[in-house]
Amino acid sequence: MDPELLERITTRRAELDELEEQLAKQLVEVRTERDELAVAERVLERMTRQLAEERASTGPVPGQVGGRAVMLIPHREPGVEEEMLPWDYQRIITAVRQAAGPVMAREVGEVVGVDVSVKAKLEPLRSKLVRLVDRGWLRKLPDGRFTTRL
Repeated sequence: MDPELLERITTRRAELDELEEQLAKQLVEVRTERDELAVAERVLERMTRQLAEERASTGPVPGQVGGRAVMLIPHREPGVEEEMLPWDYQRIITAVRQAAGPVMAREVGEVVGVDVSVKAKLEPLRSKLVRLVDRGWLRKLPDGRFTTRL
């Protein structure tokens, strides 16, 4: 046999052995990560199911007033009058109702006396407007303006 050819075969076999070892390590890493992802997927599914069950079983959380459970901002329903809202929310609804059309939070702030030049003072008002939308007292248009429900 040719010694040079034998040396080439030995060198190539060593290269392939090294490659096989690297691939074996990568295969172990891939399988480990795949197993971890499967576990993460099962946990996510279980958590999603639990959260959905919790959300379905809990309604709005009421506050306590005089030992009785009440919602500070109740949902708009038959028999629930605007006068049941806190005074500042009543003012906000009145400002939206008196506007010539849909209004931005800044315009409502000007009417109710909020310093609209300071964003930190305007954001709580915007939050109240959104809360009134969530409870059915107002409607928010796609352009971000607010109006009374029809």
